[in-house]
Amino acid sequence: MRELERIRLILRGGSVIDWRRMHFSSRDEVDGFLRLCQIDVSRPFDDVWVRTILADAVAYLRRTFDYRVADAVARPKEVHDLFLYASGVGGGRYRRIACIVLKVMHVIQHIEGRDLLFRLAASEAEVAELVTQRVLGVAREMRERELPVVEFAHSIKTRESLVTKLIAKKETVAAQVYDRTRFRIVTKRREDLLPVLYFLSQRLFPFNFVVPGQTENSLISFRELLEVYPNFERCIPDLHLDRDFEDREEREGNVFSGSGYRVLNFVVDLPLRMDAYLPPPGEDSRDRKGRIVFALVEFQMMDEDTARGNEQGENAHENYKRRQRRRVLGRLSRGLVVPKRKP
Repeated sequence: MRELERIRLILRGGSVIDWRRMHFSSRDEVDGFLRLCQIDVSRPFDDVWVRTILADAVAYLRRTFDYRVADAVARPKEVHDLFLYASGVGGGRYRRIACIVLKVMHVIQHIEGRDLLFRLAASEAEVAELVTQRVLGVAREMRERELPVVEFAHSIKTRESLVTKLIAKKETVAAQVYDRTRFRIVTKRREDLLPVLYFLSQRLFPFNFVVPGQTENSLISFRELLEVYPNFERCIPDLHLDRDFEDREEREGNVFSGSGYRVLNFVVDLPLRMDAYLPPPGEDSRDRKGRIVFALVEFQMMDEDTARGNEQGENAHENYKRRQRRRVLGRLSRGLVVPKRKP
């Protein structure tokens, strides 16, 4: 159930805010998840920080909605207990309220990370380099484990590409560009995509920080997933969303892509520790002592056969760029003189 819900969240670009429960079964699982979030509660200052976020979440719920948050949830002996409560481990007495508290903590931690990023003396290029180092480290691990990946490449958008994309989009705001740092992953076969995706969610990014609504998935349908892996059938009654939800969901792909273009494209807010840019914990005089920021990273996944098909005919990248430039020229030149030469 845990693997199925997390993979589904990535494939559809969903949000954990809509979940009714978590799916942790042991303290070690919670510990692994927290480390993916760049949190190690064995370090006293990390434990204090998590409990600060927890206290903020509890105060918000009590003040805004008059929620009665039990002391076992508001002040757990170990942070791990909160995740286990939300998963129904040891009985479901605190499951609902623990799940609600974790949702609010998720949002507060994200706000704190964004605020810290704005305050730090770290350039966009430096943050992008930290992202690249972390992702390529996991790529090396994939090669060492001989995962069926034939290409793992990264790129950073040029200024010209950013300008073109922003003019082409309805939202001409730089914050709406999610793919400044992009990683392209090509697997040997289509059936290799799922295990590689799962490995990334276990070793690189926490599933809860997939950016909702920014997934383009024309490659792996959830219904197909259930058919290929029949062992998932027993989980269907307990899904957060019914099995046919994706079939009813309206999706708008990239309007500049060719009709035959196939891809799994999703965006992650990757957590990064910024200790090198902050004073040591014992000397940190800040009121809010968070040490984690978030950087938007796009992942583009496909298999070899799909990659070849995506470079042919109307799907070819040059044709994609031509359609995009045509849109940009039309918006810029509305009511003005249009260049005679093709862009």
